[in-house]
Amino acid sequence: MKKEKENILVAGANGTTGRIIVTLLSESDSYRPVAMVRKQEQKDHFEKEGISTVLSDLEGDVSFAVKNVDKVIFAAGSKGKNVIGVDQEGAKRLTDAAKRYGAKKFVMLSTMGADNPAVSENLEDYLSAKQNADDYLKISGLNYTIVRPGALTDEEGTGKIELKEKINTHGSITRSDVAKTLVEVLKDAVKENHVFEILAGETLIINAITQ
Repeated sequence: MKKEKENILVAGANGTTGRIIVTLLSESDSYRPVAMVRKQEQKDHFEKEGISTVLSDLEGDVSFAVKNVDKVIFAAGSKGKNVIGVDQEGAKRLTDAAKRYGAKKFVMLSTMGADNPAVSENLEDYLSAKQNADDYLKISGLNYTIVRPGALTDEEGTGKIELKEKINTHGSITRSDVAKTLVEVLKDAVKENHVFEILAGETLIINAITQ
């Protein structure tokens, strides 16, 4: 008997990384993406592709977006324009909604440096917002995985990463490999209630997340 696909809400589905995540989920035998977007034209775009879509704004009521959803990937970001409203409080709102509606797992796309915002004077506000969102998720009672990549690039993915709880060097990683990592850790009991950092590396993603 074929297992029913899980509905995965993707917050930030219209972003560069979010679109890759949605594509990976739609190609999966295990998952069905639900694209969470803010604008009608974005909704129209995904629905033309046959993707289930929900119109919702992270700065408002997001509770209805999580109804009938099994798991959540938070890949949204304000690109520095509204780090409190979106990156911090938006993530908190979605965490609360996911808990209220019984989501089985919440996968957070965070960033290296979120454990120590003072590491970058230029990005301190952003890193603090991400740290606050991560900390809120950790004490929410939800099953979570928090993924902290280095600088994101648009190059073609390799399918290989370096994964450690703390990587003490700076570096980069492709959006494609980040997206693949986020999708892989959706699995039950994989990196559950874990926080880790990733960069480009030599270990296959599937192996890195299960080591």
